[in-house]
Amino acid sequence: MVPRCKSSDSGGSGILLLCLIHKLNFIIAGHYISPFHDIPLKVDSQENLFNMIVEVPRWTNAKMEIATEEPLNPIKQDVKNGKLRYVANIFPHKGYIWNYGALPQTWEDPHRKDESTDCCGDNDPIDVCEIGSKVLSRGEVVHVKILGILALIDQGETDWKLIAINMNDPEASKFHDIDDVRKYKPGYLEATLNWFRFYKIPEGKPENQFAFNGEFKNKAFALEVIKSTHECWKSLLMKKCDGGPINCTNVQVCDSPFHCSQEEARSLVESVRGRCPRHPLIL
Repeated sequence: MVPRCKSSDSGGSGILLLCLIHKLNFIIAGHYISPFHDIPLKVDSQENLFNMIVEVPRWTNAKMEIATEEPLNPIKQDVKNGKLRYVANIFPHKGYIWNYGALPQTWEDPHRKDESTDCCGDNDPIDVCEIGSKVLSRGEVVHVKILGILALIDQGETDWKLIAINMNDPEASKFHDIDDVRKYKPGYLEATLNWFRFYKIPEGKPENQFAFNGEFKNKAFALEVIKSTHECWKSLLMKKCDGGPINCTNVQVCDSPFHCSQEEARSLVESVRGRCPRHPLIL
């Protein structure tokens, strides 16, 4: 199975995706990049407009994510015990109930205890649930407005879930904060809470828990969390903290000790490229 992508009209990012089996590499201006490290967090320094990398389109089940431990961090389908992973359908829904992805240049530090949740981070970029009306494509980079945040506690780790909307969504102008989601999409936040609470039960795992008794925090709170995770990412890229197996190879952050040349980046991808079918597709 080869991941499928289609053209996007959601921001003109000019990013080319190289689709391998269960894997997507990112190319910009003809050169390989890391979506985790090289795509900017913010859009033109605007206060509440961020780049979101779409990992999982709405209503799909394949558990795709940025491969944080691989060179240049392609989007890859998760594998457990030699089998590709999929999320179960949580009645009455099909797959993920939003477009799901992550903010680049953020990192939830597993060695740093969050003051508000009293738990350390989950060692990943911060997750985003995009609630717009359009089903987005895997690998799209879209500009989103942040509306709020939910604090999932997963096996003792903080796993923040941002609530956001694509700025190009027809209804985006209505949404400014978390209360607007309650007003214009009644029941969506409750469905989101229940989805995250129950989605691991079919795997034989217990219900997930939440900080703040499952309360969704507002935009101002969410922006502070983003700021904190961005600072953690900076420390990671500057080798000021222990990143463990996280692969920090990048081509855009020139003052990072993990910076590599465009030629080195290409060699990293080419070393595995010949072993997999590939289909380059333009976003």
